[in-house]
Amino acid sequence: MILGLRAGFRAPLRPRWQSLLGALLLGALVATGQAPLGLWWIALPALAGVIWLAAGQRWASSVAWTGFAAGFGYALAGMFWIVEPFMVEAEVYGWMAPFALVLMSAGMGVFWALGFGLGAQIGPGPGQRALGIALGMAASDALRSYVFTGFPWILIGHIWIGTPVAQAAAFFGPLGLSLMTMLVAATPAMAATLRTGRGAVLMGVALLSLGAIWFGGVTRLAAPIALRTEPIHLRLVQPNAAQNLKWLPQYRMKFFDRLLRLTSSAPKPGTPKPDLIIWPETAVPFLLDRPGQGLELSAQAAGGVPIAMGIQRSQGARYYNALAVIGPDAAVRDIYDKSHLVPFGEYMPFGDFLARFGITAFASQVGNGYSAGAGEKLLNLGALGKVAPLICYEAIFPQDLMHFPSRPDWILQVTNDAWFGTLSGPYQHLAQARLRAIEQGLPMARDANTGVSALIDAKGRIVASLGMDRAGVLDVTLPPSLPKTLYAKLGDGPIIALIAALLIVSLLFSRIVIDRRVKRH
Repeated sequence: MILGLRAGFRAPLRPRWQSLLGALLLGALVATGQAPLGLWWIALPALAGVIWLAAGQRWASSVAWTGFAAGFGYALAGMFWIVEPFMVEAEVYGWMAPFALVLMSAGMGVFWALGFGLGAQIGPGPGQRALGIALGMAASDALRSYVFTGFPWILIGHIWIGTPVAQAAAFFGPLGLSLMTMLVAATPAMAATLRTGRGAVLMGVALLSLGAIWFGGVTRLAAPIALRTEPIHLRLVQPNAAQNLKWLPQYRMKFFDRLLRLTSSAPKPGTPKPDLIIWPETAVPFLLDRPGQGLELSAQAAGGVPIAMGIQRSQGARYYNALAVIGPDAAVRDIYDKSHLVPFGEYMPFGDFLARFGITAFASQVGNGYSAGAGEKLLNLGALGKVAPLICYEAIFPQDLMHFPSRPDWILQVTNDAWFGTLSGPYQHLAQARLRAIEQGLPMARDANTGVSALIDAKGRIVASLGMDRAGVLDVTLPPSLPKTLYAKLGDGPIIALIAALLIVSLLFSRIVIDRRVKRH
């Protein structure tokens, strides 16, 4: 009898393990829509399958458990690269790798569980729950984009990057893409609860809407862009300094010499001399405030061309991950200090205390971590325009590009994706950079240490690139900008308000329907 009571108590809390395993596998299939695979045509049906499975659960808690399992599988497949930073110094940090992957996946599972659990409150029927899950997951993506400094990596809407659908981000941003994707994926479960004719109409509306967004994207991509009156020529330098060797004494100067050689190499015949040379994040083995002969050597290699250089600097006891503009005279013309730091990567919460036990940030080579800069600022490059600088991780935050004092002329990202391995992390980072260009209607020059360095136009298309684990240069001409997009004017606020309004209206409508049913019986 006791066993029977226990079984009866546990049944509403958690589905059978077979259902959880199915949800986990479907979540992993949803991750195939993310870079580098970009298999949206697998990801979208898999997402529909997860919603169908969850919406059919009897108990709200079972819906949340299904969401947790799917989110866990999604992160496990989509973010397995998270182990890579721990393997740079495997003898010190390698033991943490499996824990990091499991905890990261569990964290993603919690966000999915919140979205699914919130959706389960919309109504008892599978159709109502499917709609609720779609809205709840859109809210979950919004929450994940902002809470605890935000982590908007592999949002649901990112499965469209590289397709014409991604052009819609110029109007309603990444959260709008997530909302649209979730509503389309929820349609089969909603249609199945309706009469045959109404269900077919609902499916038709969903497919026609997706088709219209796709066609709109094709049209936008085909529209011409006015050329720049004065061309801007850039040289992106990719030194390919392996992360596990980069800071070793016997390799530091070798990689610096490689930077200098690539910088001074002659352009191909017919290629104009660059107006600006760009080096990646933390490119050099010296501090900006203690450069020795480093700045002079860099300026000599550039041959009279300014350099935008990823470099570390110190100010008293504080250290900064910076992007400095170095003039032909080796003088510092402008500086931007990274303001949106990676928790546990670039800084440690309670870092001074944890440093006593040898626990420091991974990316920092000096001190126990970086300090955040004063905030977003434009780099004034004179005739080359005003540039929005993004250092590595900052490129995943569309909201940060809203904080600059005025609209930039173009975007510059310097990064060291060597931390992310070579399989998926760098490509997911590149994909998000493409989305930032679409959202803002601005071209982006992206310089990476080990790849992928790329020039991206204002519609998110890769104009030129230099692949992973290759040393070389990209001599490119900056594409023109588009007028300020609707998303650049309004940001995430309208979409977040729409998601909240739809959730409230759906919840109220569901309660009215339930109350009427109760009164009838």
